[in-house]
Order: sequence, then structure tokens, then C-alpha cells
Amino acid sequence: MDDEAVIAGRREDMPGGTPPGRSRGRLADEVYEALLGQMMSLRIEPDSRVTIDALARELGVSQTPIRDALNRMEAEGLVVRVPHAGYRIPPQITRHRFEDMLEIRLLLEPAAARRSAERASPEQVAGMRSMLEDMAELEGGKGPMAYGAFGLRDAAFHDLVALSAENQVIREALARLHTHVHLFRLHHDAQVTHLAMAEHEEVLAAIAARDPDAAAYAMRRHILRSGERFRRLFDEAEAAEGMAEKS
Repeated sequence: MDDEAVIAGRREDMPGGTPPGRSRGRLADEVYEALLGQMMSLRIEPDSRVTIDALARELGVSQTPIRDALNRMEAEGLVVRVPHAGYRIPPQITRHRFEDMLEIRLLLEPAAARRSAERASPEQVAGMRSMLEDMAELEGGKGPMAYGAFGLRDAAFHDLVALSAENQVIREALARLHTHVHLFRLHHDAQVTHLAMAEHEEVLAAIAARDPDAAAYAMRRHILRSGERFRRLFDEAEAAEGMAEKS
């Protein structure tokens, strides 16, 4: 579904900024989905500025659902608020930063998985299972919207592991990296989602079995394999740039 279809129906705003029959929350969700689709498809380019007025005109809604959607995206690390200048899309990740983030993840996330296997409550394990079930429904979905939604749930799964490890410092450090937000803007590849799902299942199985060593190993292997997949994307991009320079 394209961005225009997401913001469907009549576009004339009613008092309070909500079209007939649609709540403020529902309209903000539709705006969020439209903006996420534009960002993940690079229709909104990395490091570009976005303004509430311009988005309201483009999507045909009032500023209220735009603000609600952007506030949510800011909390998820999808946009950055610039004082007195609206919002900005984070720049595309560089290879050097990617390698730095991979190194930090290898230091932090296996330790978090180990602690999760020791400390996670049954409710937290069930929450991780529910998140993987949500991701399974999106697995192999077509288009940037489905891929972006999968990426956000991927990040949420890793956050749940860190939360259940009861180490707030690790959780905050991983959240600040916004690793998944950056990586999932690199490429839309259904194979990436399929492989990630299988690896997440291995992590969760070890946590549920209360096997700290297996959980740490599964997480480390997942991060290494993910690194290999995304490293190939950098190789392909650099090869394409080299060909373009020669032509």
C-alpha cells in the first residue's frame, strides 16, 4: 500500500483535526505508517529535514496527528528533533559506524542474553514469544512498510531481552545506538527477515530453557551472522559506486 492509500478517505479536517469517523489516535497511526513507509523506501532521504507544516499539506491532515506521529518516531529513534527547525531524518549509516556498532553489540548483547536466561520471568519469556509471533506475521512481507515494521519489532525483541536481563545500563546503551533503525534502512530483503527469525527463535529457546551459555552463544551467533549479511550490502554499494565512477 502506498503512502497516499494509507491516508485514505476524505482529507478535510474537522474541528480538532480529525476527519469524520476516525479518532485522533487512529489518524496518528495512519500518519506514522505513511511516514515510516516513506523513510524506509528512502522517499524521505537520510539527513533531510522534515517539517510539520509540509507534512500536513502533503498528507492532507492537520498538524495534530503529524505531531503525534513524529513524537512517536522520535521516541523510536526514527527522527531527531532540531530546536526551532522541526525534525531531521538521521543520516544513513556508514561502514565505519556499522563496524563500531557491531563491536559494541558483541560485547553487550550476549551478556544480556545470558542474564536473561537466568533472570527472565515467565511473563517476560511470554512477551518475547508474542513479539516473535508478531514478527512472523510480517516475515517476507513486500514493500518498505512491512520491512520497516519488521525492523522495529526486531529492535523491540532485542530490547525485551535486555529488559529481562535486569541491566538498565546495557538496555540504555543499546537503545542509544538505534542499531536496527539504521540497518533496516539499508536494504529491503525478505531473506534477511527469514534468517533473522530463525536466529531469534534459537535465542528465545535458550532463554526459555534457562541455559545461559546457550543463550549467550545464540545471541553472539545471531549478531555475527547479521553483521555478515549487512556487510555484504556495503560491499555491493561500494562496487556499484565504483562501476558508476568508471562509466
